[in-house]
Amino acid sequence: MASRLIGNLKGVGQYDHDGLLTQKFYKKLKGRSPIVGVYYSIKPVAIFIDINLIKDFASFHDRGIYYNERDDPLSTHLISLPGDKWKQLPSTCSPTFTSLKMKTMFSTMMEVEMKRKLTKFARVEKSLTLKKVMSLFTMDVIGMGGCAFGFETNSLEDENNEFFRMGISVFDNPGYSTRSTFVLQAFRGYARKLRLKLFRDEVIKFYTDFVRNTIDYRLKNKEERNDFMQILIQLHTSKREDKLSFNEVVGQTFVFHIAGFEASASILQFCFYELACNPDIQNRLRHHINQVLRKYDGEVTYEAIMDMKYLDQIVNETLRKNPPFGMLSRETTLNYKIPGTDCILEKGTSLHIPIYAIHHDPEFYPNPSKFNPDNFSEEAVKNRHPIAFLPFGAGPRACIGVRFGVMHVKLGVIAGLRKFKYTLSPKTRQPIKLQSKFFVAQPEGGIWLNIESVD
Repeated sequence: MASRLIGNLKGVGQYDHDGLLTQKFYKKLKGRSPIVGVYYSIKPVAIFIDINLIKDFASFHDRGIYYNERDDPLSTHLISLPGDKWKQLPSTCSPTFTSLKMKTMFSTMMEVEMKRKLTKFARVEKSLTLKKVMSLFTMDVIGMGGCAFGFETNSLEDENNEFFRMGISVFDNPGYSTRSTFVLQAFRGYARKLRLKLFRDEVIKFYTDFVRNTIDYRLKNKEERNDFMQILIQLHTSKREDKLSFNEVVGQTFVFHIAGFEASASILQFCFYELACNPDIQNRLRHHINQVLRKYDGEVTYEAIMDMKYLDQIVNETLRKNPPFGMLSRETTLNYKIPGTDCILEKGTSLHIPIYAIHHDPEFYPNPSKFNPDNFSEEAVKNRHPIAFLPFGAGPRACIGVRFGVMHVKLGVIAGLRKFKYTLSPKTRQPIKLQSKFFVAQPEGGIWLNIESVD
């Protein structure tokens, strides 16, 4: 009876990361079937095996993720909202991430100083756990005025500040296990009737109070800022019928804060891990960064970073080999006939797109377990299937903050690599095993690196 209730979720939350779960089905069925049907608890789910099906995002742009606006405003965000509720947000929020806006944000992002923290590790402790340092860095960038919320967390100097503590707790102390979250998604209607919340009351209260206080302060003092929070306030105070509710503002604030610092920190730690494992690539990238900066009088400018083509390849290969999310969730919004078959996925069918499996498919990436930046040379990209790289999704529900996130990561790599060299510490477990309890990829035991200063 217990196995029937679990369905194909056996191992998830115990020893299998969700990306590895879907990879098992992908490897077993590729070439034999365009999709595979599995059960998450007693809920049927279709996993796409044929990469050509994934292009048709218009037929299944909803994510089918559980949210409960009444009791848990943090769940009411851009990633989870369906249909018309979702359509309003990308067009109104996307101006935050234009090239012009990114240039404006850039000078603010540069104010976050990571060098002093790394110098301390290099001189005193000689080793560091990457995730913590990168989380402190990304938290400070997210909070800076002109970027997202207009407050300074100063996490690199004060690790006990409330924003860092609360943000980390979302992942270290989640409301539900990974397996329970899958079950919650499968029975969304019942979960809402039972008024179940995805997040703990402490976390909900923290973000709700922050948003309420920020809105009240800016309206009372007639203060307007050119940041993400200001766009949300305008959508909330608008006289339009489809204006954002207060809870929806809380939801967008939460997801931008959490996704912005956690996903970026995860990418950075894997990037430095790969560089430590591949010293030749690390030295080449450091040389490339310094060579490009000489063209810009040693200044780290927006234009200089755009000129760092090898850095692009390094970041993309990190995202290929270690994607932050192992799979994408979708739900059909129309009946969908699978091309070349008589099979119809009825409206409301849950879908999973196996990102991790596709990124580790030797058809698209020869020797996929090897870290190889040449996978993203111009020629390699041109000759590869366009859907074979999906770290942030694709189609209308791709992440709208990709530019910000990638810039965030590049700044972290430059700041961490220009004056420091990294080698693998014996504290790092080899081979890396992904923790099963997190949706955002995290290695068991963390990543520890030895650090030393370079001239």
